[in-house]
This record gives sequence, C-alpha cells and structure tokens, in this order.
Amino acid sequence: MAGILDTVDQRTQLVGENRLEILMFRLAGRQLFAINVFKVQEVLQLPKLTLMPQRHPFVCGVVNLRGQTLPVIDLSQAIGMRPLVPGPNSTIIVTEYNRSVQAFLVGGVDRIVNMNWEAILPPPTSAGREHYLTAISKVDDQLVEIIDVEKVLAEIVPYNAKVSRDKLEDPVLERARGREVLLVDDSNVALSQLRDTLGQLGVKMHVASDGLKALNMLKAWADSGVVMTDKLLMIFTDAEMPEMDGYRLTTEIRNDPRLRGLYVVLHTSLSGSFNDSMVKKVGCDNFLSKFQPDKLVDVVRQRLMLD
Repeated sequence: MAGILDTVDQRTQLVGENRLEILMFRLAGRQLFAINVFKVQEVLQLPKLTLMPQRHPFVCGVVNLRGQTLPVIDLSQAIGMRPLVPGPNSTIIVTEYNRSVQAFLVGGVDRIVNMNWEAILPPPTSAGREHYLTAISKVDDQLVEIIDVEKVLAEIVPYNAKVSRDKLEDPVLERARGREVLLVDDSNVALSQLRDTLGQLGVKMHVASDGLKALNMLKAWADSGVVMTDKLLMIFTDAEMPEMDGYRLTTEIRNDPRLRGLYVVLHTSLSGSFNDSMVKKVGCDNFLSKFQPDKLVDVVRQRLMLD
C-alpha cells in the first residue's frame, strides 16, 4: 500500500498551483475521510501492537517501525466515532505533523486523489463532526470529510504557547507592540496557538480562515489607499486551507505590486524535507513549523531587525 505514495519531488510540483493530493480512507463506517498526502509517510498493515499502561484513551498502544517507537492513535474514537478494534489485518497510516511521527489506525484506505483547493470547502455549520473537520469535498459524488489532525493531536498532547522569559526580555521585541499582523489558518487550534503566543508581544491580530479570504482582505485594504508594508508587520499563513492554499496566497501577494513587499511566513505542520523547495518556489520570506513558541518569536524578531 505504501507504493501508492508519490515521491517528494513529484508532489512539490503541485506547490503554488493551488492543488493538493488527498489520501482517502474509512474509519468505523462507510463515510470517507481524508488527509493531505504531504503528511503521510507510508500506509501499511498494523505491526505487532504493544499496550502501554496509563496511555491516553485514544492511543491503542505503540508499534516498533524500523527502530522507531510510534504511538498508534484510534482516529475513529478520537473524532467521536465508534472505536476501531485493532487486529492483525488492521491498517495504519504513518504521518508526520509538527516534527512528530505517529500512526493512525483506520478502517481501510481507499485511494489518493489529486484535487484543486477550490474544490475543498469549509465544513457546513450543520456538520455533526465539524469540531474535528477543517474542510469537506466531493469525489465521485461522495462526500469526503478532511480531518483536523492538529486538533486531534492537541487533545492527546496539549500544545504549549508560553514564550521563554529571556526571549520576551529582548528589547528588540518592544518594537512589535502595537504592530499589526495577519494570521491565516483554517485550524482553530493553530489560530489559538498563534494568538496565545503573539499576544505576549502585544501585537494586534487580524484573522482569515483561508487564503482567499486573506487575499480579499489585503486587496480591500490596498484599494482603500493603505500602504500595506506600513500597515502589516508580517503575515503568518498555513499551507493547507480550503479554496486557496498558502502557496497560492503567497504567489498572489508577490504578483500584486501593492502587496509584494509584505513579509510572509509559511507557518505549517508540514515538516518534511520538501519545505525548502516549497518556500523558494512561491517566494515566502520564512518558514516555521507550528507549535514552537520560542521560534515563532525568533521569526518576529528577524522581521523587526529588517526595519
């Protein structure tokens, strides 16, 4: 099953084209779910599972994969569905999020589909599982629910947004107080982390839940005569978002003379070896993996030093 995954070089060709590949799978029923292929390392049959005392209720146990011990998370139970029963024929999806590797127990993998982000929509407010979804789409007339894995992981290992005291005592950061930043992310967990961390610097924050909303916001400010590099200290944008991803957003910013001078940071849970080529291709100024409060402050400091 791991053979269905494309190479990194092939997948990076989608960067800046507002396209993505999703891996579709089922959990405890017939409903299709998905995650971005960029996050997936491999798909395989469940190796020998070792139970651990005092483990989180969503964690089935751990497996040893080529010398690395990985937690196995029951993704069905984690999003409020019926728990899966692990067995020798079970399937796991091994993923990397925010510099950590974990396996998700699933009911079965369907296939990989190449899609346009414009076909990926925010979940309707009536969706019963919207608490754990970042988006929905349709494939062959079947509804596909895209899971907010960051929220699942944050419930198992809560994130820390506290900045080290020595970082906050840096006099350069005083220049951030009162400045404005734009946060672009479809994950409420990621937005909360950004708000909690940047709030310690005294900055004013604007928020958009996807790249298209952010671009419209930026253009509206520019249309009103605002000098954008004076207004915004920087933009933090996620990579994966409905309707317009962070790569396309950055490309659009660079193509607009009124916006192209803005400092754009790609702030994402993607942490594989392809990040450097992504950042260079679309013209981001900096890259940062999520849930690293001290490094987030370091990036703000780097931006302030350019003034």
